[in-house]
Amino acid sequence: MIDIRKLKELVRLMVENDLSELDLQDQQETVTIKRGSAVMLNGAASGVPVVHHAPVGHAGGGSAHAAPADGAGGGGTSAPVDTSGLIAVKSPMVGTVYLAANPDTPPFVQSGASVGPDTTVCLIEAMKVFSEIKAETAGTIERVLVSNAQAVEYGQTLFLVRPQ
Repeated sequence: MIDIRKLKELVRLMVENDLSELDLQDQQETVTIKRGSAVMLNGAASGVPVVHHAPVGHAGGGSAHAAPADGAGGGGTSAPVDTSGLIAVKSPMVGTVYLAANPDTPPFVQSGASVGPDTTVCLIEAMKVFSEIKAETAGTIERVLVSNAQAVEYGQTLFLVRPQ
């Protein structure tokens, strides 16, 4: 299993250096990271890095794919959303997003909810540590782009906020 910290650092280096593909191999594992508009996820192009990880020495299968798309739930066809003037609340880390504090409580925010810069919009769990994600802007939640317990990537848009 690849170390999440290493993966985050590799993705950061790819973005900073505008790389579209990175292949690394050592004695135990091979990692391929690809990013760019040519990648198709759930029928839509995405700039989110796609990671292919395979242990070396295992024939066939055994690879894991991490490629969440900006959008909640499965595929389907939906009309394009006008995002002009909206502010993206992005994931500051790789992890699992939780839209509520626990399964028995309502979500922190929903579409139409008013938020301030210090409003908690979700939790992201990484390596058994939960981090509160704040809106960091004042406005109204226009769209929730993730579903509860979904894996998210660094820099992935979680919410769209219409500023006040």
